[in-house]
Amino acid sequence: MKRHFPLAALLVAACATEPAQDIYEVETANVYAAFETDPMPTKGDTADDPALWVNPDDASKSLILGTNKDEGLYVYDLTGKKTQFIDTGRINNVDVRGNVAIASNDETNSISWFSIDPATQTVTHIGDTPTLKDEPYGICAGLIDDNFLAIPTYKDGTIQVWSVPYDEAAGLNAELVRTHKFDSQLEGCVVEDDGRQVFVGEEEYGIWKLDLVNDESTPISVDSIAARQGLVADVEGISIWKGEEGYGYLVASAQAANRYVIYDLEPPHARVGVISIVESPDGSVDGVTHTDGLDINSTPLPGFPKGVMIVQDDANPKSEINQNYKIIDWARIEAATRLNDRP
Repeated sequence: MKRHFPLAALLVAACATEPAQDIYEVETANVYAAFETDPMPTKGDTADDPALWVNPDDASKSLILGTNKDEGLYVYDLTGKKTQFIDTGRINNVDVRGNVAIASNDETNSISWFSIDPATQTVTHIGDTPTLKDEPYGICAGLIDDNFLAIPTYKDGTIQVWSVPYDEAAGLNAELVRTHKFDSQLEGCVVEDDGRQVFVGEEEYGIWKLDLVNDESTPISVDSIAARQGLVADVEGISIWKGEEGYGYLVASAQAANRYVIYDLEPPHARVGVISIVESPDGSVDGVTHTDGLDINSTPLPGFPKGVMIVQDDANPKSEINQNYKIIDWARIEAATRLNDRP
């Protein structure tokens, strides 16, 4: 297994406005991206979070959605070519269930809703649901008991759960059904529909999970930065890969360390690997640093029989325009971390 070790206990600044971080040593496997999207047409810190929509009629015509937090939503095909831009204003995170996408819109303090047409592969902004709270930051979608869940997170530690019957999701009739308050800033989250739970990243603490069916449930800690298993502040994008046999993995971006921590999806959520994304052997795709949002999907795609992981990259040195999204073959991650050797 190809591995590298970052310098131990190196103090670096995650960005100019954040405190220095303790980037400690951890065993890490290197993988590389298969391809990348077109760069953002605006310079600076603009790309934030991707989501994969799988075309139910033809997987080869699936789409990658990517937020530009200054402008709106960009859409790419499975070669990374931009196919569409939807001007919604400042949206930060995006997620998909079925043919419906949602995004956190801090310009309108709302959940922005989108419909996706499998026949034309077009994305349409159909309206917004006010969140009754300023600056929704992260967001994740779920589909539980035929209800579409839209779950925005906030910098003050609040998480909201909005619900609407799935066949009415495009009607913007979502109702706020639950609120919970964590101690500090949240962003990344992902719903495990089958487990009826949401995993949440508290940026300066670690990862929590929360039961979405029992309103009296309290969060359970999955991992913490203090445990030094690979997480560092900020804990950012979180997503899930799930196999047909039911087993799966939870993946989180440890932003300041340029790495991703992989856990068993089943309790007690043991850490099973850590990866970094380096430049491809032929030099066609650069490595990835300082990832914010990410998305994973296990649906087979052309050339990717076990699905893909898509990550935001904060620097794109081959372009004067900085940021874009990288797409990694999940089978390559399995091989690098020996996940496929596990019983």
